[in-house]
Amino acid sequence: MQLRTPASLIALAIAASLSLTACSDNGDATQSSQQQAPQEVGIVTIERQNVAVSNALPGRVTAFRVAEVRPQVSGILQTQQFEGGTNVTAGQSLYQIDPALFRAQLQSAEAALARAQAEVTNSKARFERVRELIEDKSISQQDFDEAQAAFLQAQANLKVAEANVTRAQLDLDYTEVKAPINGRIGRSLITPGALVQTGQAQPLTYIHQLDPIYVDIAQSSDEYMALQQQIRSGAIAVDENNRAEVSVTLAGMTDQPITGELLFNEATVDPQTSSITLRARFENPDHLLLPGMFVTANVSSGELRDAILAPQQGVTRDPRGRATVMIVNAEGKAETRYIEVSRTIGSNWLVTDGLVAGDQVIVDGLQKIQPGAQVSTVKVDL
Repeated sequence: MQLRTPASLIALAIAASLSLTACSDNGDATQSSQQQAPQEVGIVTIERQNVAVSNALPGRVTAFRVAEVRPQVSGILQTQQFEGGTNVTAGQSLYQIDPALFRAQLQSAEAALARAQAEVTNSKARFERVRELIEDKSISQQDFDEAQAAFLQAQANLKVAEANVTRAQLDLDYTEVKAPINGRIGRSLITPGALVQTGQAQPLTYIHQLDPIYVDIAQSSDEYMALQQQIRSGAIAVDENNRAEVSVTLAGMTDQPITGELLFNEATVDPQTSSITLRARFENPDHLLLPGMFVTANVSSGELRDAILAPQQGVTRDPRGRATVMIVNAEGKAETRYIEVSRTIGSNWLVTDGLVAGDQVIVDGLQKIQPGAQVSTVKVDL
């Protein structure tokens, strides 16, 4: 066994002490470096701004005009002169009803008119003769009165005959059923060979005018009253001279939304749905909107003044459903802030409480930090 001298033991002790000191210094430096390195996060600085407000509301497309094509005379339907689903113009011939009976009635009325004209000529000549004789007192007053009455009666009969001719001509013209409006015609509900009658319950067909076209929009009365209150308080500014803009987007469309204008809103509330109907008009030259379609309409409500908006990607919900954001406080640390939101505007939440202008909301790197963590900030453009 080798014995170590006191000098060697002292040297070993000094070496061990130096080694422990070096290890301790390296560990402290590493830990200090880790504590001082803040996590980089992306932020958005909150600013007050005026934003356009619109409401997404359900709507249903309604034709601008709808015409029921009905017979105005009774008879056998001879021909159909259109194809269902095509566009027709006002005055275009659609059906032909057998005109033989009405042509005969017109000829009879014309004969009655000729007879009435002859009676007028005859009674007028007699009246003129007796008028000359009454001046000479060659005939009695009664004869004069009878001649005058016969002449007036003949004139009245002539007017009746003329009216009968006009009516017979109209009935003959009505045997050709014409389109009352421009639009797209549907399928024929009556086939040639059938008997049609004036006043029948079933129309011959329908014509829908599709350009322009209406969209009837339903808005809850609560939303409507809240909007009116914001307008009266000045929170939302509206242009009284211009009608509100409305846009609809159809599923599968890649082009721009179809835009139109709001015409009016109903003055009454539907008691079954507690909603108010708004009507908008759209130009529809390509017939993309068809009657009966359900669409989502974005109705412009005005401009919201001095609004606070928070990006949706920076807003989360806690287990109780409360909206929260992480902000960078004055010490450069992450801090949780509870906020109140009312609605979405584009990709942002409209904040009613909890944020003020100048707050820095963290939108990137949220999963890497905890409340109280030191962070470094980078501005993000959204």
